[in-house]
Amino acid sequence: MLNVILLAAEAGKPVTESHNPIVPELNELVYSLIAFAVLLLMFKKFGFAPVKKAMEDRTERIRKDLDQAESAKTEAESILDEYKKKLADAKSESNRIIDEARQQAEKIKADITESANKEVAEQKEKATQDIESARNAAIASLQTSVASMAIELAEKVVEKNLDRDTNQRLIDSFIEKVGS
Repeated sequence: MLNVILLAAEAGKPVTESHNPIVPELNELVYSLIAFAVLLLMFKKFGFAPVKKAMEDRTERIRKDLDQAESAKTEAESILDEYKKKLADAKSESNRIIDEARQQAEKIKADITESANKEVAEQKEKATQDIESARNAAIASLQTSVASMAIELAEKVVEKNLDRDTNQRLIDSFIEKVGS
């Protein structure tokens, strides 16, 4: 605006020298320096303290935000470490449970196998006993039949009946000789 006023004042003067657009004229330079000094003094008196306070407040707020971010980072890292530890514990616990289940399964398998083997052995023993008792019964039945047939045959050969005790002793001795 000052330039406009100066231009208007100079408009009435004849132009004798040419004006350099890069270098300002002396009166413009003086007015500009005076205006700059006034603005600088006003800024220093009224504006510097609030700007400085605002900058300090901003610096403090940024410092607090950085401290909060650092503490949040530290807390997040500790939580992450805790979760990693819990995850590792859970994995080891699951592995332990799986191992226990395997051991129990192997024990159950061994118990079932042992029980089956015992049952087979018992059935085998019972079958052996049944066979032995059937064999003994068959031998006794055969001995009785042979004894009866031997008595009948002896009666026919001798044609006389010997007493029963004598016959029985004779047959038993005969069977023992044949059985050996």
